[in-house]
This record gives sequence, structure tokens and C-alpha cells, in this order.
Amino acid sequence: MYFFVLVFLYFYQRNLLYHPNENNYSGDKILVDIKKVKIPTSDNIELLGWYHEKNLRNYKTLIYFHGNAGSLENRIHKLNHFQDMNINFLIIAWRGFSGNKGKPTEQGLYEDGKSAINWLVKKGIDEKNLILYGESLGTGVATYLAQNKNYAGIILETPFTSMVDAAKKFYPYIPVSLLLKDKFENYKNIKNINSPLLVMHGEADQIVPFSMGKKIYEIANEPKYSYFTKYDNHMMEYDEKLVIALKSFLRGLN
Repeated sequence: MYFFVLVFLYFYQRNLLYHPNENNYSGDKILVDIKKVKIPTSDNIELLGWYHEKNLRNYKTLIYFHGNAGSLENRIHKLNHFQDMNINFLIIAWRGFSGNKGKPTEQGLYEDGKSAINWLVKKGIDEKNLILYGESLGTGVATYLAQNKNYAGIILETPFTSMVDAAKKFYPYIPVSLLLKDKFENYKNIKNINSPLLVMHGEADQIVPFSMGKKIYEIANEPKYSYFTKYDNHMMEYDEKLVIALKSFLRGLN
């Protein structure tokens, strides 16, 4: 029976990791002007993106990499706060999400993230004016792409040390280090990042333990900043305190 469980988990694992059809959208209306765009990847997939251009010359541009569940609409309550910040932004939906073709994998998501960056660079945006924002699973993409680069800043919301570590929390009796295909090793990538970093995490997180976010912050290079809260769960509350922390970090970027 244990053997059959292992076989099932090995072949079904990506269905357990990626949840494109999960929805916690509560009907928020988008208050910031966005343009729906299509971003091509090198393997011939078109990604849906929402793009907000305020002023490319004077303001930095933020790329938002979302987590492992839901559509772009699930992030509207966050994006609405960006209208009060002096930034342009692009949020993309991963392959297999929000109607995009393809199936999500670690390498596939890295390609999606690279494609979003290339799309912005072709618009004339210098990499030194880009900010990578990773949410949960998206932190794995952000840290991977930020290695040995000179980005304006990196924001990690509820980051994990690695997907192996996170999976062990839910499957303690399974050899996940041997079975897991998509490992997203943040703890390795973070050591190769020298861009200004903001780590945000809540102590009440029931999905990614707070200790992981704290560890990522501790092993990260300077300059680094943290926004740690006592009561936030995995979906952090985008309240006044968090928004102030975001604005403060963005204002401090060169």
C-alpha cells in the first residue's frame, strides 16, 4: 500500500502543487488602469498579463509573480494599492493558469518569468529599473531569476526555503526529496542575490511556516529589510501597515 501511495504521489504531484482552478476571488473591482497583454514564451505559449504603465522614464516597473493557486483576479485587492505608488507594473498568469495553454512545471515557470522580463526589456525598460515581486510559489521564480542580476529590488511575500522543505510539512512520512520534481530552492538562490530585498511573512502562516521566511531573511545578503507580523496567515493582510512597508521599501530604491 505504501508503495502504491508513493507511485500515486510521484505521478500526481503536480496536481497537488499547482491549483489554477482554485478561487478566493471575492468580487473586488480593479481600480487601477490595466491593459490586458499577451506575452510570448520561447516554447510558443502566450501568457495573459495585466500591464499598468504610469511613467516608464520616471518610475520603476514591478513584475508580479503570483502563487500556486487562482487567477489574476485573486490579486486585485493587492494591485489596487499599487495605484497609490509611483510604479508601473506587470502581473502575469503562469502557463496553465487563467486560460493559458500549457502545464506548469518548475522550468516552465522560470521560462514564463524570463519571458515577462524580456517583454518589458523590449519596451525599453532597463533591468536596473525592474522590481521582482514573488508571492509564495512565485518567490521561487523571483529568487531564481534575480541571481547575479542588478535589479532595482526584490520583494518576497511568504517565501519558503525550498519546496522539499515545504512538502515535508504535509508529507512527513514520504521521501519527498527523492520524489519531488519541482524543488524551487530559494535557500540556494537567495545567496546569489545582491539587489535590495524585502521579505514579508506572518507568524500565523499555516502553509509556509514563518520560520522559513525568517531563515530566508537571515541568510540573505544586505541590503535587506523585513516586514514580519504576528497574526498574518499565508495570505497576508494588505492593510495600512503592509502598504506603508511596501511604499517605504520602494521609495528607498535607487
